[in-house]
Amino acid sequence: MTTDAPPTTSTHSRRRVLRAGLTASAVLAVPGTVLTGLAGAASAAPAAPPGNPFTLGVASGEPAPDGMVLWTRLATDPLAEDGLGGMGGRNTEVEWELATDEGFRKIVRRGVETTGPELGHSVHVELAGLTAGREYFYRFRAGKELSPAGRTRTAPPASAMQPLSMCFTSCSQYEHGFFTAYARLAEEEPDLVLHLGDYQYEYTAGDYVAPGGNPRNHVGPETETLGNYRQRYAQYKTDPDLQAAHAVAPWLVVFDDHEVDNNWADEVPEHPETPQPNFLARREAALRAYWENMPLRRAQRPKGIDMRLYRTVSWGRMANFHMLDTRQYRGDQPCDDKFNSDCTARTDPARSLPGSAQEKWIADEFRRSQARWDVLGQQVFFSQVDFTPGAGRGFNPDAWDGYPGSRDRVVDSWAASKARNLLVLTGDVHAHWAADIKQRFDDPAAPVIGSELVSSSVTSGGDGSETRADTASTLADNPHIRFYNNRRGYVRTKFTPTEVTADFRVVPFVQRPGAPVENRGTFVVQDRKPGLQQA
Repeated sequence: MTTDAPPTTSTHSRRRVLRAGLTASAVLAVPGTVLTGLAGAASAAPAAPPGNPFTLGVASGEPAPDGMVLWTRLATDPLAEDGLGGMGGRNTEVEWELATDEGFRKIVRRGVETTGPELGHSVHVELAGLTAGREYFYRFRAGKELSPAGRTRTAPPASAMQPLSMCFTSCSQYEHGFFTAYARLAEEEPDLVLHLGDYQYEYTAGDYVAPGGNPRNHVGPETETLGNYRQRYAQYKTDPDLQAAHAVAPWLVVFDDHEVDNNWADEVPEHPETPQPNFLARREAALRAYWENMPLRRAQRPKGIDMRLYRTVSWGRMANFHMLDTRQYRGDQPCDDKFNSDCTARTDPARSLPGSAQEKWIADEFRRSQARWDVLGQQVFFSQVDFTPGAGRGFNPDAWDGYPGSRDRVVDSWAASKARNLLVLTGDVHAHWAADIKQRFDDPAAPVIGSELVSSSVTSGGDGSETRADTASTLADNPHIRFYNNRRGYVRTKFTPTEVTADFRVVPFVQRPGAPVENRGTFVVQDRKPGLQQA
């Protein structure tokens, strides 16, 4: 292993897509290289697949102080019906390189991985032993074909209080528009990206139509088999704007419902009244394809229908990102899963959204935390939202409002932990929101204990609008909600020791390409002062 240079700050204003080739002399010239996979692979080029196998781009994720995961997936024919991307049943050797410069003149790691149909022809390189808090660049080669380059970074040292630039988003329905928001997010050049679910959608073409129509269509049937899910991920990953967002920074990801089936709950499909004897097989296939297509560690690789997705990733002492799973362990939605409803089952304190084991894990993570900011990266609205105007009450039973006893336990575990600052990041609802989290939402005297930032969708819902018909009444009936905007986009955040600043970034249209990015609101959360302040 070569020795890394001291951390440096990049001065590049834009990341170039690097396509310079790897040569045999370059491979042999680097002393102390680490090869994983096949012994002696440095002296023999991998078997060359026909055509360019890097049509799905590259990605990285799960940053730690000493490493991260590098990802790619081979596909010469991305939309092949069998989901194998034209790679068939053969195995392929894939070289990878990690450098401290964009030109790959200072290579610090190199190796070889073997992939094949059992992995969906995906590659997950799990690195350790790198220098904390620095920028790296990576790329892959299969045969004579070279991948685009990606930019990644390690997390700061465990004791560091290093500022963090982070963007998060959710809900990218391919049919509903162009992924311009991903391109604009990439132009922000953040240190870290969070994707909070609904990375892809399961519907067949035309089953889910946005207002104004769908400018592009899904290929293939509704996703139910492993081949279906692999094909669908491949279609999404051919999008150049999504590839740019993956290549610019490491990602942390969690799934929501559409990665499997709309509004699924543990072993219950969306429509339990309709016999679906294949649902558990569908869930197994969906989770397997999700892992294959995300820059996740071996610890997240599913076993049958189960996948340990909840985990904590730390950014020095600045922030702990507690990534939650709100699908695999939840009880079935109450009130027949009817939006804008209320029923006695909803308030049963025994009901849980993350499940009892994950609730305990959340409490333990809060209690152990030494971070300045504790962040829950999760999928569905955490704060209470009463959608019925006036005296009536109506909630979304698929969100935490369907499980208020579970929410109370999480909030109480936070209060008992004496941890410093709570921030909840959310996706799912296709609009930008910001809310103060109260210890009890139905008690006007209850204190504010944290803040929730909700990102709009990348495309889901089409172009959107500045307001909706329910905007004024929703804000009036929920005074803890401070912001509500119905455009598409993402949230840009800046973490410092004294405050978190959140900019709600929007694109004015997605049903045609080329939208600019605009700011629709900025909020600040100050250290030890729970609640949002509008900037």
